[in-house]
Amino acid sequence: MPPSQEPPLVVDLDGTLLLTDMLHETSLQLVRDAPWKALALPLWLAGGKAALKRRIAQQVRMAVVTLPYNQPLVDWLRAQRAGGRQVVLCTASDQVLADAIAAHLGCFDLVMASDGARNLAGPAKASALAERFGERGFDYAGNSRADLPVWRRARAAIVVNAPPAVARQAEAHGNVQRSFPPARAGLSAWRKALRLHQWMKNLLLFVPLMAAHRIGDGAAWLQLVMAFVAFGLCASSVYLANDLLDLESDRQHPRKRLRPFAAGTLPAWQGAVLVPALAGASLWLAWATAPAFLGWLLVYFVTTWAYSLALKRWALVDCVALAVLYTLRLVAGSAAVAQPLSFWLLACSGFLFLSLAFVKRYAELLVQQAAGKTQAHGRGYLTSDAPIVQNLGVAAGYTAVVVLALYLNSDTVMTMYRAPELVWATVPVLAFWVSWMWLRAARGQMHDDPLVFAFKDRASLVAGAVFVLALAAAGLGRPW
Repeated sequence: MPPSQEPPLVVDLDGTLLLTDMLHETSLQLVRDAPWKALALPLWLAGGKAALKRRIAQQVRMAVVTLPYNQPLVDWLRAQRAGGRQVVLCTASDQVLADAIAAHLGCFDLVMASDGARNLAGPAKASALAERFGERGFDYAGNSRADLPVWRRARAAIVVNAPPAVARQAEAHGNVQRSFPPARAGLSAWRKALRLHQWMKNLLLFVPLMAAHRIGDGAAWLQLVMAFVAFGLCASSVYLANDLLDLESDRQHPRKRLRPFAAGTLPAWQGAVLVPALAGASLWLAWATAPAFLGWLLVYFVTTWAYSLALKRWALVDCVALAVLYTLRLVAGSAAVAQPLSFWLLACSGFLFLSLAFVKRYAELLVQQAAGKTQAHGRGYLTSDAPIVQNLGVAAGYTAVVVLALYLNSDTVMTMYRAPELVWATVPVLAFWVSWMWLRAARGQMHDDPLVFAFKDRASLVAGAVFVLALAAAGLGRPW
């Protein structure tokens, strides 16, 4: 095909061709894979931004295949190149990363990028392009305020994913040829990123109070409401951090690839700012609730970070860690209201939560298996491990049922309930629910988090209601 009469089409990378920023992505990967090297970031930055990008690029290995590309723009670029037009990738990201991305997409004739000495952004990028193609000798696709100097020296501007203020400034130059409007993230994306639906798991904080029959203690309820919010903020901060540190694995998962940060719907830097803000607010609220509660929240916080950074990559250890995180909510709830925690409650819930942790991992392995994968990325499991994970989980669930049955034969039950024989109804209910959860998981119908699934599942809600009614009937007439 004869060359096009159109001038070269130059395209920016971060926020334009990609729905993310490579400096943010590579920095997060460095923090995840080699946290000790992250301490050197200020020293690297002292050598200039281009030097920083080069040093980080040399330390990480990016999976460019799974990055969130702006597909409508990619399709348009391929059509332009098929028509004989020269297409150029020009970015402030490091040359190493830019070359890898260009090789993957296969639609660029030339790659211009930062080289460790010159940061190819803003006026520097505009000068480099004008020197190579001449003033007004190229069209430029960009997205940010840093692209305004480039658009001023381009023949035509293509505005991609730009904020409204930047789009208006570009229009003021009078050379906007085409626009690719940004997808609006909105509150729903933040709701998903913060996992507000996961806050339902924090209702476990209230279990020790109810198990001790202190339903009428208004002051304790107020304490637990504060504890509930504190745990929610803490959990959301860790969910954000986990998503930011697990971008590569999430993008290879059939469902997790749609998470806001993995899909590029939300910018990673905003999540990185929110992580310490939410954690700080959580710790302040926990301190206002009770010193003992603050201590257990710190244990939860440290354990969750250990899970996010390392434990989730170790087979079986990850499930034990998840069970501990569930159980810590009970321990923290008892600390918030100074209610001693029953050994029986702790033992039964511990085995039950271990079973639910195995449910979660088993469900994920089935999804990966269905996608034709032999190993769960970022986890210590082969997809062929699914049967043994299932067996371990079922065994843990029925151990919880046995512990509950043994508890019902203890002296504690005889003193706490007027009709202790009615409490026995809880045993078949728990046995049914454990079986039901594993049946749904085996059918591939389990939500990634089994507790969240249970709060939405009709059979689980009915089983929970029957369980509570049996306890209420057994203690009928007892002053609470």
